[in-house]
Amino acid sequence: MRVPIKAVRFHEYGDPDVLRYEEVERPVAGAGQVLVRVTATSFNPVDGNIRGGFMQGPIPVTLPHTPGIDVAGRVEALGAGVAGIEAGAEVVGFLPMTGTGAAAEYVVAPAEILVPAPTSIPLADAAALPLVGLTAWQALFEHAGLTAGQRVLINGAGGAVGGYAVQLAKNAGAHVIATAGPRSGESVRAAGADRVIDHTATEVTAAVTEPVDVVLNLAPVEPARLAALVGLVRSGGVLVNTTVWMPAPADEERGVRGINLFVRSDADQLARLVGLVDAGKLRVDVAERAPLAELPAVHARAAAGTSAGKVVIVAPAA
Repeated sequence: MRVPIKAVRFHEYGDPDVLRYEEVERPVAGAGQVLVRVTATSFNPVDGNIRGGFMQGPIPVTLPHTPGIDVAGRVEALGAGVAGIEAGAEVVGFLPMTGTGAAAEYVVAPAEILVPAPTSIPLADAAALPLVGLTAWQALFEHAGLTAGQRVLINGAGGAVGGYAVQLAKNAGAHVIATAGPRSGESVRAAGADRVIDHTATEVTAAVTEPVDVVLNLAPVEPARLAALVGLVRSGGVLVNTTVWMPAPADEERGVRGINLFVRSDADQLARLVGLVDAGKLRVDVAERAPLAELPAVHARAAAGTSAGKVVIVAPAA
């Protein structure tokens, strides 16, 4: 029997006005899948790039497409072969980027990507964690191998990934230098940065006078400015770049590696992040909670550069 639900979809690539709040058929969980009653998803910049058609190579999606890579919600039904998850459980996950997203009342998710949601924050707010939290974790620990006592420069720390990166690096015992604009400087300092450089007033390459072990670049800087950051890294260090449309620079003579990060779903890592949240060691910051029907407006503000902070998209109440 067809069960109608609400979702936001785009039927063609383009500006935010291609997004439609419309009725679709409720999905059914197949083998190895879980049907989740969505409490919330979140907006990530990559959502705008996918909608605009700029990611058709690395992230091909089928039109019409429902965005929303992050999901927080309650398990509604289990597909065949799913064990270890119970109906009604509160879960959080990073959905496959090429599949149907969570900007809907229900979404089907692979069982293996879901983990128990944090219990110390509202379930809707947990949707702000997966993609950006995993980006920060994988950059710092999986790719850079950051350890206690090392010095890390987080370039572009004022965004959502930067907030997690600063907290995680500080928790790991690193000395954290961060760049941020005037609007986000205080929040970056509150996240634990030992030093905050206002990139609108000071050139980072001039401000950092001692070598760092790791540079994490989160900012869409010009290629020449990105390349200049390599000079701040000690011999044998690493630069991790998340702006994947610009290849990460390296310095082979000094053994400085350049790594391009393309975040992936990892349930074990996400569970560790959830554990840090519930232990009070990782703060989840949410700037705005917007209803699902207003997702097109959220995309429009992001495209215009007028949004600030992490926006959680709340599905209609059951």
